[in-house]
Amino acid sequence: MRMILAVMYREFLIRTTSLTWAFADLIIPLSYLLLFGVGLDRALGAGIPADGRTVDYNAFFLAGVLSMSGFGFAINTSYGFFVDRDNGILYEFLTYPMTRGEFLFGKILFNSILAIVQALITVGLASLLLGIRIRWETASLILPGVVLGTAGWFFFLSTFALRIRRNDMFNTFINLVYFFLMFGSSLFYPVGGLPLALRLFATVNPLTWHTDVLRYVTIGVGDTARVAIEAAAFAMFTLVSFVGAVRTLQRGILR
Repeated sequence: MRMILAVMYREFLIRTTSLTWAFADLIIPLSYLLLFGVGLDRALGAGIPADGRTVDYNAFFLAGVLSMSGFGFAINTSYGFFVDRDNGILYEFLTYPMTRGEFLFGKILFNSILAIVQALITVGLASLLLGIRIRWETASLILPGVVLGTAGWFFFLSTFALRIRRNDMFNTFINLVYFFLMFGSSLFYPVGGLPLALRLFATVNPLTWHTDVLRYVTIGVGDTARVAIEAAAFAMFTLVSFVGAVRTLQRGILR
């Protein structure tokens, strides 16, 4: 546990070198909801159909914002491997008396705390400012859902960040992955109205799973059985991604 806390402390020091960066991490998701969500909510007027209900677009998009934010934290944290590798400190870390799993957990635990604070701000102000009706009986599941989503995407992206040597290649990879995953998911719209090929892709897209779970626990939209399957699938995705990231740390970057 001491090694995990040491890695968390280093992440804290990195974040506090730029309070603007930390502020942006916490506030930008709410800005997406206030600007993009409010605009589409006004444009759609009558709301958006979702699982047999019609809900305001603001309410529908809230889960998408939370899911997108977790992906953003994962991108920023995994990108740090490039900086650490360039200045040599990553290889120094690997000589310390800690496991590769402890190293990864230390990095993601601190960022998961930030993700929790961000989620509390976003959900709280979304309810107060936009009048979104939160399903409070399941709202306690929002925080573990946010943490699991941030961790799953961090472990997934870390595997590639550790294997890809060139900064520009990683940026290209991230942009392509983010584009296809984001627009081929339920983040912005229900997948039922998508073309067949895109709907099939969205069905197996982990970003859809995560967003659907968060939408269910925030506003109660979704089929309970399907959401439970998606939650289990995303948990498995997180576990597989963690194993892949650990193995990459053990072997991949040393080649």
